Amino acid sequence: MAGSGVIEGPLSKWTNVMKGWQYRWFVLDEASGLLSYYTSKEKMMRGSRRGCVRLKGAIIGIDDEDDSTFTLSVDQKTFHFQARDGDEREKWIQGLENAILRHSADHQVMGLKPVPTEAEFEFKLAETDAYLQLMIEQVKSLETRIDACEDESTRERYNVIKVTAEAMIEAIKHAIVMLQISKESLKGPVMNGSMHESILTNDADYDYFGTGKTAGSSNFQRNRVIGIKPSVQTLSPEKETLAPTDTVPERSYSSSEDEDFYDAEDFKSASSTPQKGNTPDSSPSTEELIVQPQVIASDDDYYDELYDELDKENLGSLEKHGSIIAHLLSQVRIGMDLTKVVLPTFILERRSLLEMYADFFAHPDLFLKIPELTTPRERMIQLVRWYLSAFHAGRNSEIAKKPYNPILGETFMCFWKMPGAENSNEQTDGPVPWASKDNLAFIAEQVSHHPPISAFYAEHFNKKISLDGYIWTKSKFLGLSIGVHMIGQGVISVIDYDEEYTITFPNGYGRSILTVPWIELGGKCTLSCAKTGYNATVEFHTKPFYGGKKHKVTAEIFEPNEKKPIVSIDGEWNGIMYAKYNTGMNEVFVDTKKMPIMKKLVKPTDQQTEFESRRLWKEVTYNLKNKFIEEATNHKQRLEQRQRNEAKERKEKGLKVETKCFHEEGEHWVYDKPLLKRVRNSPSSTVTDLNLLMG
Repeated sequence: MAGSGVIEGPLSKWTNVMKGWQYRWFVLDEASGLLSYYTSKEKMMRGSRRGCVRLKGAIIGIDDEDDSTFTLSVDQKTFHFQARDGDEREKWIQGLENAILRHSADHQVMGLKPVPTEAEFEFKLAETDAYLQLMIEQVKSLETRIDACEDESTRERYNVIKVTAEAMIEAIKHAIVMLQISKESLKGPVMNGSMHESILTNDADYDYFGTGKTAGSSNFQRNRVIGIKPSVQTLSPEKETLAPTDTVPERSYSSSEDEDFYDAEDFKSASSTPQKGNTPDSSPSTEELIVQPQVIASDDDYYDELYDELDKENLGSLEKHGSIIAHLLSQVRIGMDLTKVVLPTFILERRSLLEMYADFFAHPDLFLKIPELTTPRERMIQLVRWYLSAFHAGRNSEIAKKPYNPILGETFMCFWKMPGAENSNEQTDGPVPWASKDNLAFIAEQVSHHPPISAFYAEHFNKKISLDGYIWTKSKFLGLSIGVHMIGQGVISVIDYDEEYTITFPNGYGRSILTVPWIELGGKCTLSCAKTGYNATVEFHTKPFYGGKKHKVTAEIFEPNEKKPIVSIDGEWNGIMYAKYNTGMNEVFVDTKKMPIMKKLVKPTDQQTEFESRRLWKEVTYNLKNKFIEEATNHKQRLEQRQRNEAKERKEKGLKVETKCFHEEGEHWVYDKPLLKRVRNSPSSTVTDLNLLMG
């Protein structure tokens, strides 16, 4: 470190996925308002600058989960840095804040260049949209060429180009949205050459996420905003080889594109602490965006106002939260994994992701009819009927919200009472001990946090049918959307016929994340039975950027070794689906608009164990329901911090995570005591039954 308004020393800088963190020698000059960096101290002495960050209007981002990293966002770029420890980082932060504050004040005194006029914005929007249309047409032309191409290797090369072009299309869409945000933020007195107003915040933490936290508190995301909003610039300067105080470039720049592998002088010897992680992000995971389902039934013994009341609240437009979303977008890039990116509390749905998976059985009667049918053909058709009904209950609104990310070890249990079923005795060895053998019982557990994996199991004892499944959610930023890939499978056991059906799940997409977000499903899924040979494909179609319908789904059911379907299905997965049979018969296959959703029954929260979902998240849910966003955020962060503390303690003691109800078998997660295993081990099983079960 040096005095007289200059700080210098080593930091690590995030370059890219291939090169990761690299050591550099940094010089902070408050007089010029620049943070410059060099490949070594010797290169700094020669004035061979590698890159620099202009500090006017810069935003400092700090994540308390990692005590050594910080970011600088300015000129539509985000730079990621890592110090040796928290004290070292704080010295840099203080110096950066002083420089930002000083040059923000100078900026106000000297005045700003005129911002673009509304006409200039309109021109840029039109120009960007023209590029978008051109790219879309080119991709359509390429798709036609791919379909006509017979050579497999050539098709593969075309597909690589197509994937790259689609990523460019998403980037252009993103650019359009950012231009629109800039236009809206500069309307009124700011347009037509007027000056920006200062958003000077002194040396305090700016509360992007409504946490109400102050600089002295812990367990929160801090983002210090000092100075004024940077104006839109389009210049891209060449590399410089100047000392930091010589000139101030038009905008910040980095030479990461051709960064060499040099180490800053004396850095390794000065630090004995290994660098943490291999990515610049360290926040809790983002799961699939979803909405609260509608229910039509009630049960006094299981009534819970926080959950059982119809949730009609409208998230509305996110325009008033534009600065939050824009800041989040500044931290991500197209294709980035969002596992460690935090979304603000105000878009949370009032339930856990584990509870959302229970909505696969919103129509348990369709599921329980499968074992009642006498032929493999009928059972496969009924399986597809239930599968196509399994997604609308958790996504029955155009407005998308995000369920809570489950805490490691969290569980959720519920059951469904079937109309007309006799109330037999409770099955104490089942997944839900207080459910009877005539109920459909469900249990879910968060078995892993990194990666986020949820395992779930459902069974009906008397019908001798069960589903054993798990889903690993992997989220990516797509420009205007968030994509959630659902990695995993479910295995449905129809015990009386010794059949197992393997199913996969569609991906989810949160669209229009800057305005009114909505959900759609996408991807091709398979349903198959190895024993009978019957199989089906279900494809969820995403809406084209121009034209087309939302929520379209198609499906085909095949007999063993046949290429022509016996049933073809078309419609909307949250509406009506029609079936056409190879016999010539047509019918309404599933009508989600008319089918009643059967209410799941959950024990009251005061009777649940500490780690059951509704009790675990009770304070967050209560405060969200009553619009106390700050308190909801505080309780959410306490839960997440406890999870981090427990993970740290396990690591220090060399302990492994012990799951409660599920275990790993190969690449899959399975329930510890499935119905099939319990029936096989039952003393009452006859020899005939055992022979049937064992095949």
